Amino acid sequence: MASKPDYYEVLGVPRDADERAIKKAYRKLALQHHPDRNPGDAESEEKFKLAAEAYSVLSDRDKRGIYDRFGHQGLHQAGAGGGPDMNDIFSSFGDIFSEFFGFGGGRPRDPNAPRRGDDLQMQLDVPFEYVVHGGSIPLRVPRRETCESCHGTGGRDGAKPSTCSSCKGVGQVRHSQGLFTVQTTCPRCRGRGEVITDPCPTCRGEGQTRREHDVTVRIPPGVTSGNRLRIRNEGEDGRNGGPAGDLYLLLRVEEPDVFERDGADLHLAVPIDFTVAALGGEVEIPSLEGTESITIAAGTQHGDVHRLRGEGLPRVNRSDRGDLFAHVRIEVPKKLSKRQRELLQALADEGGVKTKTRHGFFDRIKSLFERPADEDADADADVDVDDAEDTARD
Repeated sequence: MASKPDYYEVLGVPRDADERAIKKAYRKLALQHHPDRNPGDAESEEKFKLAAEAYSVLSDRDKRGIYDRFGHQGLHQAGAGGGPDMNDIFSSFGDIFSEFFGFGGGRPRDPNAPRRGDDLQMQLDVPFEYVVHGGSIPLRVPRRETCESCHGTGGRDGAKPSTCSSCKGVGQVRHSQGLFTVQTTCPRCRGRGEVITDPCPTCRGEGQTRREHDVTVRIPPGVTSGNRLRIRNEGEDGRNGGPAGDLYLLLRVEEPDVFERDGADLHLAVPIDFTVAALGGEVEIPSLEGTESITIAAGTQHGDVHRLRGEGLPRVNRSDRGDLFAHVRIEVPKKLSKRQRELLQALADEGGVKTKTRHGFFDRIKSLFERPADEDADADADVDVDDAEDTARD
C-alpha cells in the first residue's frame, strides 16, 4: 500500500505556516482542481480530494499537533485520520464557484440534509489512584441538544418551517451581471429554503438549546497527562436527524506524592541509616499494593538502586506493568551523643582512618599549583629556545 504524501507538500506550504497561509493555499488548489471546473478529469478530482484532506488536518489545531509529532499513523491511531466528507468539501466551495464563475449548481448544498453535530473537547483531571486501578468518573458536559419543545424544527410546538418565498425553496437566488450569472445564497432564508414564521420560544427558532449532559467516563489504567479519550456520540447533537459529534477528553493526571513517575516506571528515594548501609539489614518501602521488603546488603553505597520488577504502573491497553526502582539515600546523623562519637572514633581507629589530618583536601589542591624554586631557570631556558627558533625562522 502506497504511503500518503506529506500534507504540507500537498498544499505547498512550509511546516511553520500559519492558518491564513494554509487556508490561502487550499483555496488556490481547490479552485484549480475543482471537479466542476475539470469535468471528467479523474486526476484533478483526486488532487482536489487530497488538498481537502490535507486542509482538514492542518487547519485543525489538535489534528495538526498529532500529525506533526506522529505523522499519518498518529492520526489513524487517534481516530482523526481519513479524509473529510466529500459533501462537506463540495458544499464549502460550491458558493465560491457559483459567485465567481456561475457554475457549481450541479452540487448544491442541501441545507436541510442531515448534519453531524460538532465535536467537543474538554480537559479532565484524573486522580492518581485511577492510573493504578482504572475506574469511572462522572462528568457533566455542557453541549447543544435538540430542543425538546419543538423537537428540532425551530417552530412553535414543533410546527414545520414554510417554503421561502424569495428563493422558492431552492436556497439560492441568481443575478445577472454582464456576461456572468451570479448565484448567491438567499438572504432571507440563508440557504435553507425554508423560513420559520412562528419561532419556538424555548430555542428562539434555533432548533437546539444548550444544556448540561451527564456522562460517565471509563478511565483505563496507566493513562498519563496528554492522553486523549474519545467518547463517541457524546458531542453536540446533529441537525435534521444527523448523528451527534464526539467528545474528546484531554487528560491531566495527578502526580503521585511519594513516587516519581517515568512512564509506567516508578522511582522512590529510600533513606537508610549509615549503620544499616554498613552492616546490612531489611528495609520496608511503600509500594502501590502496600509495602514491600528489600534486603540491604552490607557495604551498600549511597545511590545504589534496587529494582522491583512488575511493581510499577500498568501500561495502557496492555497486561504488563512497569518496575519500581528504590534509590538508596544514606543518612548521616547531624548530632551524635558522646557514646556514639566514641564508638565511631574506635571504628575509625580500627580501620586506620585518620579523622584529623594536617593538610586538608584544599591544601593538597593548592600544592598542585605551587612551583618549585628551581622551575624558574627551566622557564627561562624555555623562553631562550623559543627565541632561537623564532630567529631561525626569520
